[in-house]
Amino acid sequence: MTAVQEPRIPQAPQASPTLGRRQHPVGLYAALAVTAFFLIALIAPQALATHDPFALALGDALQQPGFTHWFGTDEQGRDLYSRVVFGARESLLIGAGATAVSMTLALILGTAASLGGRVIGAIAARIIEIQFAFPTLLLALLLVAIAGPSALSQVFAVAIGTAPGYARMIRAQILTAKNSGYVEAATALGHSRGRILARHIIPNAVRPLVAVIAMSIGQSIVWASSLSFLGLGVAPPSPEWGALLEAGRLYITHAPWLTVIPGLVIVVLAIAATTIGQHIQRALERGEK
Repeated sequence: MTAVQEPRIPQAPQASPTLGRRQHPVGLYAALAVTAFFLIALIAPQALATHDPFALALGDALQQPGFTHWFGTDEQGRDLYSRVVFGARESLLIGAGATAVSMTLALILGTAASLGGRVIGAIAARIIEIQFAFPTLLLALLLVAIAGPSALSQVFAVAIGTAPGYARMIRAQILTAKNSGYVEAATALGHSRGRILARHIIPNAVRPLVAVIAMSIGQSIVWASSLSFLGLGVAPPSPEWGALLEAGRLYITHAPWLTVIPGLVIVVLAIAATTIGQHIQRALERGEK
């Protein structure tokens, strides 16, 4: 007589030891490290620089990157690494200033287009559409050509060129908040229009823009550097990154590091700002769930 075997109960698959663990955001840590480096360069560039960024040494002109000069030297023997470090202040201030002006204009236009009533809303919407008709760089070039090349004209040119996109985004956020359930509940409770606007609509519409602001700073630096590269920004011998690009393009064939390294610095900072902005956006989305 054969023994009856008990049916085997299938075992639940064991979870991987790494499953469920929170992965370390290496990209975020790298972005924060890059941002911290440039913030130190903004506040105290002398703590990071290895040479005087304005000291001329014609005997060391156009040296390749090495142990003495990490990023090489320019046509006048100035240390390129130190110039990049000292140029961070001007580049970051231009990017932050352009972002602040752009967001202020966008907030005014977006709020007027969504809450300004039929006439004011239509005027604000038409202004946004007219600005959208011009490519960002073309509009910035036009404004700088009128005002003249300078850091201030760069700030306003980049701000006016990028404001329409943010204005449309703010308009959509305000309309979404305006038609939400919590605004309807506040209206039913008899709250005034001003209180609903100040406590419910504007805060909930602006909160997602925190991530956009972080990304916008990097984008503004790229636009401002583009203007400087075209000769419509801060003029040499300023170490502003776009000015370094413009000065290095004359030696691109036999000293490519004068253009490649400042360009890589701009790209790295833009990527770092975008990465931080994306993580902020994800954190805000998780908080809303």
